Amino acid sequence: MSLKNRSSGVLMSVSSLPGDYGIGTLGTEAQHFVDLLQSMGCNYWQILPVGPVDDYFSPYNSTSAFAGNPLFIDLELLFKWGLLTADELSASKSADPPYSINYPNLINNRNAIFKIAYSRLSTSLKNDIDQYCLANHEWLPDFSLYTVLSQHFLEKNWTKWNNPDLVKRQPAALLSVTSAYQDEIDYQNFLQYLYDKQWTALKTYANGKGIKIIGDMPIYLAHTSADVWCHPDLFQLDANGSCVEVAGVPPDYFAKDGQLWGNPLYHWDVMKADNYSWWMRRIKHALERFDTVRIDHFRAFSAYCSIPATEETARNGRWIPGPAMDFFAQLQKTFLDPNIIAEDLGLQDEDLVKLLKDTGFPGMRIMEFAFIDDQNNLHLPHNYSANTVAYSGTHDNNTLLGTFFDYTPEHRRYAFDYCGYTDAWENQWQIGGHQSPSCRAFIRTLFQSAANLVILPIQDVCGYGSDTRMNEPGTVKNNWVFRMTREGLSQIDVDWYNHINQLYQRKEPSVI
Repeated sequence: MSLKNRSSGVLMSVSSLPGDYGIGTLGTEAQHFVDLLQSMGCNYWQILPVGPVDDYFSPYNSTSAFAGNPLFIDLELLFKWGLLTADELSASKSADPPYSINYPNLINNRNAIFKIAYSRLSTSLKNDIDQYCLANHEWLPDFSLYTVLSQHFLEKNWTKWNNPDLVKRQPAALLSVTSAYQDEIDYQNFLQYLYDKQWTALKTYANGKGIKIIGDMPIYLAHTSADVWCHPDLFQLDANGSCVEVAGVPPDYFAKDGQLWGNPLYHWDVMKADNYSWWMRRIKHALERFDTVRIDHFRAFSAYCSIPATEETARNGRWIPGPAMDFFAQLQKTFLDPNIIAEDLGLQDEDLVKLLKDTGFPGMRIMEFAFIDDQNNLHLPHNYSANTVAYSGTHDNNTLLGTFFDYTPEHRRYAFDYCGYTDAWENQWQIGGHQSPSCRAFIRTLFQSAANLVILPIQDVCGYGSDTRMNEPGTVKNNWVFRMTREGLSQIDVDWYNHINQLYQRKEPSVI
């Protein structure tokens, strides 16, 4: 993929959509958001990973590389399909604040309501689910069985299951539990069928409105995932299935101890022996589900940080060469010009720069990072090339308005001078909201760059502060819970964004 036409979009997780049921879903509210993007003159909706989340609700540490998150299933569509009654739908409405997700309450509600819907399956729907299972036989049976066993043992860490034969996936043991828990497995298949059917309908709607969806592929998986349980030979595990080395990043400007993610690392030499077949299946699945795929932590293909599993921080991590162009040569043989965005943030070295150039994939630049020093920072908009995806910030950063408060006075002055924002020193820069003058100055400057794709987090579109931040790396509290409200979306200045989008797409940056 090489970006040839100037386009723009908005970054917002499906979970952050407004609605009455505690979390954003794939139903009518998602379609309304697509309509909003179209009216703003946007071309893309970038989302966060859509797999099942971990115990801290992070979508970047999923239990599957292929499954969808059942929490995104829209209940109103189940009502329309005759699987829920009006009273059951009404009883499922959330009493929690509309701007935040209460995951414990949400999960309890969904478990109960989905079981009710499952009990009402028609013969026709059962046949459809059977066909879906056949079409997804490479991953679905293992995922559904893993999920059921995790619930049965009350333990997601499969190495701690009280049945060594299941830990080692002995065929007789697998056959026995599959027979014993067939109804519960069918229930998990049902949830994945619902997710897939609703996702396909939403993507079809979006594409029909001229909106393409950028999906997000985490580079790593949780150790407590169906994929690691099913393919332990592909990961750096010991004889008991525990991690030997784990993933993260060393200390840097943003984290003095680095980031210890704890995910199992890949056995790249084993993967190479069968032409990276698991990865090719994973990418095929993602390219079918999304119009474009953003691969998170692309750096790991060039070199990955390896940290002994016994460490408590990432300070002793070391860089190990990754598969580099050998992997992408196989990818290019498998897929014709795949639409991939490389998240190449973090430490930039010659090998990473060369790998990005050789693949031809667009990299990323974050404008918030541009003013943290006094150098000719590569994130300054005048340094962007056309084949670049330019962001004000990402899900891991503070919001744009929050970042202005985080800057030192010197860096804040530098940033506003760069953007030609002349009212900054009358404290006008502190004004947030949908017409925030300081946020608009940054956004206008971003659109004036040479980058052929600009993506704005929804919080920056709305001029929101740090209390709406999606995630703070290295922490586990108050992350992934932010939601937009209907009122917040309705206040977006559609005309302003449509105007700058028209100028941007006509390549008239001087008058934006």
